[in-house]
Amino acid sequence: MNIVLNIISELYPIIYGLLIIISSLKILKQYRKTSEIINWLLMIYLLPILGLIIWFFIGKIYLNNRRKQIAKKVWSITESWMYDLKKIKYIFESKNSKVAKSLFKLCNYRQGILGVKSNEIRLLHNTTDVINTLIQDIKLAKKNIEMVFYIWNPGGIADDVAKALIYSAKKGIHCRLILDAAGSLKFFHSPWLNMMQQSGIKIVKSLKLNLLKMFFRRIDIRQHRKIILIDNYITYTGSMNLVDPYLFKKSYKIGQWIDLMIRIEGPLAITMGIVYSCDWEMETEKKILPKINKHKNLILKKKKCYPIIQAIPSGPGFPKNMIHRTLLVAIYSARKKITITTPYFIPSHELLNAICIVSKKGIEVNIIIPLYSDSFLVKWASKYFFNKLLDSGVNIYQFQKGLLHTKSILIDEQLSLIGTANLDMRSIWLNFEITLAIDNQLFAKQLKCIHNYYVSQSKLLDYKTWKVRSFWKKLIEKIFYLCSPLL
Repeated sequence: MNIVLNIISELYPIIYGLLIIISSLKILKQYRKTSEIINWLLMIYLLPILGLIIWFFIGKIYLNNRRKQIAKKVWSITESWMYDLKKIKYIFESKNSKVAKSLFKLCNYRQGILGVKSNEIRLLHNTTDVINTLIQDIKLAKKNIEMVFYIWNPGGIADDVAKALIYSAKKGIHCRLILDAAGSLKFFHSPWLNMMQQSGIKIVKSLKLNLLKMFFRRIDIRQHRKIILIDNYITYTGSMNLVDPYLFKKSYKIGQWIDLMIRIEGPLAITMGIVYSCDWEMETEKKILPKINKHKNLILKKKKCYPIIQAIPSGPGFPKNMIHRTLLVAIYSARKKITITTPYFIPSHELLNAICIVSKKGIEVNIIIPLYSDSFLVKWASKYFFNKLLDSGVNIYQFQKGLLHTKSILIDEQLSLIGTANLDMRSIWLNFEITLAIDNQLFAKQLKCIHNYYVSQSKLLDYKTWKVRSFWKKLIEKIFYLCSPLL
């Protein structure tokens, strides 16, 4: 026994040193961004063994081979389907406003599709209105209902949506539901799972949690989209999970969750249906591409000006770094004013620089974030960026009336970005997300009103007060900033 221990003790430094060298070389090869390279290298050097374990499980591997193969297969089929869709030219628009032109050009180049005209678009910022409108649409559905959510937390108004789905399913409506395995853990352990399945609703658990799978893919990639599709004509998306905002994480004592959802009628549901069908096939290997019907879901009402919308999906299998490039192009397109709302602010080096550069050019930049957060790590790590932002003239507003969960950007009161992606590393690089780019002045004015309300419920971070904060607070910010690749 002593001999074995002696051999282990002698070999340990050599094996550990080799692992450090191999990991370092892989990090240098895999990551292009200097800040990420430094953060990961510091982690494996400063946290013996633990740093290597963290990198192995969540820093090294992206998707397993099965999912990669399915993703390639899905897109090859989708491309031919999109070719037929693009023949219906009247639903697309090639002309955009000056501020939106570059972004829509990027989307067309990377995704192969122009912006889509829409009949009606509504901003819903009151949770009660969202749920009531959604339940009405579910009960009036005639053919199909598709949903994907990161979190479905039973209780309160979430149960009302479940009852409406059961009602429609029993009428013969085809209902499909994709829920993230980690985010919706409580749902999968609740009676609602069996009740909904017994009514005929097909429910898929996305990215299942399995100890063995930790060795074959990153375990922290999550299905973070929030999409509802009804009859291939009505689309919902935004920041709201299927939770009761008064009950969700009540023990955190951070107040009500504040969200924003969009309800859209028209051809956008078809393009969003492509995203949903890809997600469904990734999990089930079954194809459910939406049917194209020129006489029903592709009808455009006669209007002088249509909202032009581009759906921008991201995540493994979708165009690489699309959310990051979208954000950069949108920010640099600004000429007058930018307003950003996000619950979690851990920007990349490039995004931080872009925000600071446009602010220094004299463009008004406002960032609205929650004063209270459900993530202790993110709360402190995000503060690390405040110095540079304030030095560049950026206004930082801290929302005080609950947890502001809305993810939105408004540029020059013309171009709006709304969706599921936070301004953090996880949303930018890893998760399955969806963002809508909306080129329409009337819609932008509505979003501006909501932003003004958020500002009225916030306090502006004072530059002088921030500069004289205590040394230990500055130290904590720097320590948690080193964890930014994990946040």
